[in-house]
Amino acid sequence: VQLQASGGGLVQAGGSLRLSCAASGSISSIGNMGWYRQAPGKERELVAIITSGGTTNYADSVKGRFTISRDNAKNTVFLQMNGLKPEDTGVFYCHVDYIWYKWPRDVWGQGTLVTVSS
Repeated sequence: VQLQASGGGLVQAGGSLRLSCAASGSISSIGNMGWYRQAPGKERELVAIITSGGTTNYADSVKGRFTISRDNAKNTVFLQMNGLKPEDTGVFYCHVDYIWYKWPRDVWGQGTLVTVSS
């Protein structure tokens, strides 16, 4: 199973970006899908997560600005980021929990860089 993330880039403060992450490969079913961020010199942290049933959870720092969604038919998760701030800068990684035949597995995407200029 592989994840292909896209949508990162350079944007001015207050701007918007939409990240996408598509899963491909031998997947029986997909569970949670999430986005994590790693800022320069910091540890990777959870930004947002969405369950298979559509329940969402966000880091306090992005509530009201970011929206996570998923397209189950396309095994894709999205992150709509509005009102971006310089402190949002970092590499964004998608993460997916899935079932491979009958065994639980998880996989990370390759990361996409988001840079927010002030």
